[in-house]
Amino acid sequence: MTAAVSSNSAPDSASVRAAIVAEARRWIGTPYHHRAALFGVGCDCLGLVRGVWANCFGLTLSDLPAYTGDWGDVTGVEGLIEGLGKYLFPVPPDQTAPGDVLVFRMRRGRVAKHCGIKTGPTGFVHAWEAGPVAEVAQSDWWGDRIVAAFAARQTQGAC
Repeated sequence: MTAAVSSNSAPDSASVRAAIVAEARRWIGTPYHHRAALFGVGCDCLGLVRGVWANCFGLTLSDLPAYTGDWGDVTGVEGLIEGLGKYLFPVPPDQTAPGDVLVFRMRRGRVAKHCGIKTGPTGFVHAWEAGPVAEVAQSDWWGDRIVAAFAARQTQGAC
């Protein structure tokens, strides 16, 4: 399926969003592996997004900047946000919908280095070192750390 209109706007198709969520949930249980994006084998948070977008839209997002696992990074270079912005449509963090990519700043004053895919009003799928890919509640703790959000562009097809 292809959602089409303008490459400068977010999708309004519930079926595109549902396809993204279904694909993200399919990755649940994939072990954590830094800088990987292999379904069932290993991924990190960005690898999850890369894998979902590869399977849903045929986009590898392979030129996104490499990053360290250091959540204390103070370089001020928001490579994750800038990189995702090349491929995805920015949306206000308080207006996200299922299928959107959420970007988190884990420590105040540091670079944003974590992301996940929103699955519903109160949940998202993500990967991090604490275990395999999982769907978790978007508690206040997580909500307070969202600094950016992105949606698929309308010209991108769906899984």
